[in-house]
Amino acid sequence: MPQLHLGVFFTGVGPQLIWTAEDFADHTHIDTFVTTAQTLERGLFDAFFLGEGLRVRENRGRILELDVAGRPDAITQLAALAAVTDRIGLVATQNTTYNYPADLARRLASLDVLSHGRAGWNIVTTDNAWTGENFRHGGWLPHERRYERATAFVETAKALWAGQRVDRHDDLIDVTAQLDITARPVLFQAGDSPGGRDLAARHADVVFSANTAFDKAVAYADDLTRRLARYGRDRESLRILPGAQVVLGDTTAEARDKADWILREQITGPRAISFLEQYWGKDLSGYDPDGPLPDIEPADGELDPSRGTLSIEHRTGKRDRIAAWRERGLTIRELVIDVQPRHNVFVGTPGTIADEWARYVTERAVDGFNIVPQLLPGTIDDIVDRLVPELQTRGVYRTAYTGHTLRDHLDLR
Repeated sequence: MPQLHLGVFFTGVGPQLIWTAEDFADHTHIDTFVTTAQTLERGLFDAFFLGEGLRVRENRGRILELDVAGRPDAITQLAALAAVTDRIGLVATQNTTYNYPADLARRLASLDVLSHGRAGWNIVTTDNAWTGENFRHGGWLPHERRYERATAFVETAKALWAGQRVDRHDDLIDVTAQLDITARPVLFQAGDSPGGRDLAARHADVVFSANTAFDKAVAYADDLTRRLARYGRDRESLRILPGAQVVLGDTTAEARDKADWILREQITGPRAISFLEQYWGKDLSGYDPDGPLPDIEPADGELDPSRGTLSIEHRTGKRDRIAAWRERGLTIRELVIDVQPRHNVFVGTPGTIADEWARYVTERAVDGFNIVPQLLPGTIDDIVDRLVPELQTRGVYRTAYTGHTLRDHLDLR
């Protein structure tokens, strides 16, 4: 029977983790990372997956007070966790747009060696000019060329890991290098655009997708299978782990009530105001988040593309979008709760969610899930102590690690 693979995506930015819960764990403190990784290892998870923000976000030219600050570099953090764990994979999100291939390849190889083959690289791109400024680049790369550079970057890294000398000079990569260390981290890819899917089909071992609903997951897997064939690969060479949130309760009604509470705690009043300020381009701090939408007209111009907090399709047409929002008659907070992009949420008892996940993996819609926790330690403890045993009972989840490397856990060739 197919086996379900599980990871946890510990986000670097965003409102997913709730800070207001009574037992909230400080999610910039090393003790939180250690405890979380060790709990996941007890739950036989494949990987602990770190997101990363390379610069504190801004709102209308000022630092966004709601952002996360104080996180160490992901590779450094995971190297520390390698010393206090034995089996769980350690995946670092690292950017191909502004990093340098030889430098990043060597740091990732070092993590793989130090962890005895447990390292992974989540390959991401960005067109954020405000991130690029930290690397003295700004918005130097056009949006549509991000995946061209990512492909060239990954090809360069793979050659360096294989011990080859790389001498490449073009408008995307300019490097002459040969590493003094060899390794082969597992490659994750998290883009869902056509360019992202092609990069995954050509190079990725694991895809972290946003297609979690069953029908969308099936369509995504079918599309990716076709793309894999173009590069001489088959479906078994890749694992699909869409992002998901989980809310467990003793009854379905209890789980739904908890899910409603979580959503409202994630989209606080200040977060709702900040979200709308992107569209209005004005200070809206004087408005009541539980009152009607602002009665003033937005500033001229579309959303600033350099912020990168919204997908491309949401950066244009803001006046039409605002007009449609006003017709709905919702409060600011109700509207933002409704329109804010978010991961699919599985809500129910451990038994009902285990049944649903067993169907997903048996029908090969997915190979597992990358969990985005909302409460720490609560979400992780619930999944490990209550959901994992139900999955094991159904025969779709391991009862012990059978290997030592991340590639072993994922059953990759």
